[in-house]
Amino acid sequence: MNRAFRTLAAVGLAACVSGAGLAACGLADNTLAGSVSELFPLDVSRVEALRNTEAFQVSYYRNNDLDVDLVVRLTVSTEGLDLRPGSKVDLAGTTPSGQARATVVHLGAGEPARVLAPVQKGDLQLESGGNPGEPTRGNFSMSFVRGDGYGAGRNLEGAFSVVTQDASFGPEPGQLLDGGVPPPDAGTPPD
Repeated sequence: MNRAFRTLAAVGLAACVSGAGLAACGLADNTLAGSVSELFPLDVSRVEALRNTEAFQVSYYRNNDLDVDLVVRLTVSTEGLDLRPGSKVDLAGTTPSGQARATVVHLGAGEPARVLAPVQKGDLQLESGGNPGEPTRGNFSMSFVRGDGYGAGRNLEGAFSVVTQDASFGPEPGQLLDGGVPPPDAGTPPD
């Protein structure tokens, strides 16, 4: 990437700074942008959002001939958060229990999974939805800490518009399944 383009990208990122974090600067739905494109392509074919009691996750996929690349997966721990439309979530730092608030992973076909460097500064904002079964729209923008990690010193932003899927863990032992059906007993052989 040439020096002039990097300067323009830095100026563009600086123009997106808002408050405590960054805002995705008018990206079209289901797209990615940022200087991590120096490491891997940010083309997107499909986007998926998942939610359970512990996290909200947005995954961007790219058709790659016979393979499907996981371009970016952003996982946000919802511990101590009220994730709802209109709220802005700080993606930097840790949760009350000490785990990273946000993690970003890239997995290209035939490559090892790569966890990007910790988020230095950034935010996620939901415009609508966020719960399973709801049309969900939002955006995020972040910069990664400088240093030795994969993606260190670079930035990433994305926008998404999808129906959030349920990623719950299923019933606990003894809990009733949907519709009041008891779960099968693992110790009882079938008839």
